[in-house]
Amino acid sequence: MGELNWTSVEQFILLGITNVPQLQTFLFITFLIFYIFSFVGNLSIVTVVITDRSLHIPMYFFLGNLSFLDFFYSSTTVPKMLAGLLMEDKVISFHGCMAQLHIFHFLGSTEATLLTAMSYDRYLAICIPLRYHALMARTACIQLATVCWLIGYIYSLTHTILTSMLPFCKMNKVTHFYCDIKPLLKLACTDTSLNESLVSIVTGFVALFTFVLIAISYVFIGSHVLKLSSSQSRQKAISTCTSHFTVVFLYYGTAFCTYLRPATQDSLEQDRMTAVLFTVITPALNPLIYAMRNKDVKVALRKLFFKDYFFRKW
Repeated sequence: MGELNWTSVEQFILLGITNVPQLQTFLFITFLIFYIFSFVGNLSIVTVVITDRSLHIPMYFFLGNLSFLDFFYSSTTVPKMLAGLLMEDKVISFHGCMAQLHIFHFLGSTEATLLTAMSYDRYLAICIPLRYHALMARTACIQLATVCWLIGYIYSLTHTILTSMLPFCKMNKVTHFYCDIKPLLKLACTDTSLNESLVSIVTGFVALFTFVLIAISYVFIGSHVLKLSSSQSRQKAISTCTSHFTVVFLYYGTAFCTYLRPATQDSLEQDRMTAVLFTVITPALNPLIYAMRNKDVKVALRKLFFKDYFFRKW
């Protein structure tokens, strides 16, 4: 699979996380547990947001979108990674690789815009409560969510088209456990400076722009909370933002570390480790973060899974 003729690559080999046999079984069990948590947790939140009428408000509408996204986000990469750890099945077709790259970046960039929309929702709810329901009517929420998904799709499609047009003619071993832009650019047998610049510029713009908007929202929220005279009101306002702020910190911390650095061999090795956080761990933690910090979500999940009389004192 080493030396290949010009444009003859029909499949790639994902090198995975490690080749140490002793670690593969341990990592398989660990990541499988996280994936099950992610699968069950996100699916549960989507279910309660749809079925529980008390959660039919803008904040939970966006939370449902986020959980729906995370449900497929982890499923895009983790099953193939688990197969590689358990059965050494590390081969992926060229078209499968491009599809995985597209879906992964589509969902990842959509999450950035959704987190921005959620911060805007919290800003309106805390700082402009009297106009909140008028500004965040059902139609406005649907339009805002649609724009988030559309931006993510266009962003991902741009990178997918440019990457798929590159000639891969020498090596087909991807230094990663899924198909990502930077490892694939290292395999192309042509000048990829334009692609690398686009990754840094476009990804940097999307990440920084959305992060700045979130930061501005929290500056206004923080300023408003400090002016509240009641400690109970301040605590309630802070509690509604804590879960979202935690998720934002996890998402942007790993995104900045991964996609705003040059694609050197050392950075690619570090990216594999960092990618575990936002592909395996974060999607599993998000439902837990929101469920543990939100009373309404806890009550809705209790109604979904347990009988009220058994957990009345929960």
